[in-house]
Amino acid sequence: MKRLYVIVFLVIAATAALGLAIAEHSGYVLIAYKSFRYEASLWATLGLIAVLWLLIWGIKALVELVMASSGVVNPWSRRNRSRRVQVAIEHGQLDLAEGRWASAQRHLSRAAEAERQPLLYYLGAARAANEQGKYEECDQLLERALERQPQAELAIALSHAQLQTDRGDTDGALVTLQAMHERHPHNVQTLRQLQRLHQQRGDWSAVIRLLPELRKDKVLPPAELAELERRAWGNNLSLAAHRDEDGKVGLQSLTRAWEQLTSAQRQEPALVLAYAEQLRQLGAQVEAEEILRSALKRKYDSHLARLYGLVRGSDPARQLQTAEGWLKEHPADPSLLLTLGRLCLQTSLWGKARDYLESSLRVQRNPEACAELARLLAQLGDTERSNQLFQEGLGLLDERLLAAPLPVPVHA
Repeated sequence: MKRLYVIVFLVIAATAALGLAIAEHSGYVLIAYKSFRYEASLWATLGLIAVLWLLIWGIKALVELVMASSGVVNPWSRRNRSRRVQVAIEHGQLDLAEGRWASAQRHLSRAAEAERQPLLYYLGAARAANEQGKYEECDQLLERALERQPQAELAIALSHAQLQTDRGDTDGALVTLQAMHERHPHNVQTLRQLQRLHQQRGDWSAVIRLLPELRKDKVLPPAELAELERRAWGNNLSLAAHRDEDGKVGLQSLTRAWEQLTSAQRQEPALVLAYAEQLRQLGAQVEAEEILRSALKRKYDSHLARLYGLVRGSDPARQLQTAEGWLKEHPADPSLLLTLGRLCLQTSLWGKARDYLESSLRVQRNPEACAELARLLAQLGDTERSNQLFQEGLGLLDERLLAAPLPVPVHA
């Protein structure tokens, strides 16, 4: 309040001083130029100058206000264009995340055309089009992205390959990835997508050919790469066993595929298991027994021991004796006990077979042991126990079967 009083006092004092100055001397101003002549007192001239200054300042302020308001109101102003693009980006990304494909494609396409760096928006719009089955529009959006950002060729091609895979066009995806692999041979993402695509297509020979590059460029962690290698060679053995060559299926091509493995790989239990299983299915029982026996002699493996009971060697009695030798070091292995029971069945040692199968079930309730013992008991006349074991084995095959509700009987 005191400040207001001071201001009012100063204004009154200034006005009084100005009035005294005007009364004491009015001054005189003369401006003459050719036919123009301006003549007035000093104070009138100063007042006119002040009025002109205020008028110019007011016009300038009005123009700025009109320009600013037109930027807010005018829909084609730069400010509004930027705001619309931002809204399209936000809506498009949200629609894409929540699966509203048509809306996502519309918004992201609009944003891509307006942005200087449109790659991500084109990729999102292409994915939305792909999800709707609009494959031509999807490809056109990717082509447009390549036109706008040619330096992003690899990123666009990898996205295209993934979209082709999603739509079931694995042949097209393979062509796209192979082209990128030739141009960017050490790109990790290209190699990873190629590996996955070969696996999806069941082309295990191609996976095997790719393995050295996967290892060299460290595309996968060592443990994952080792597992992929075992799986690839195992599936390749299976495919080789069913390959038709001159009307003959399998054994020669299976042998060649086995010989392609390194000596270290031929000692891996998983690959030995795959090879022996294919030999068994092709009827080469003796060869399968020899392979399994040699592998188990080097290093015991429960899975190999289980398969050993499903093959029939040249001398079943010797085969049983060999398996019983492993029992000394692995007396509680249910797979080995199951194998011993099966080998005893092959040699007609019924009582011994029953003992081994009972021992296997005491260690672990297993559907195979249940089925083998049930068959034996049925032949021995113990049908009640046999039926119980068959029922138990059926339940063990799929625990979900027991958890599922049974249908309610319909009464007429």
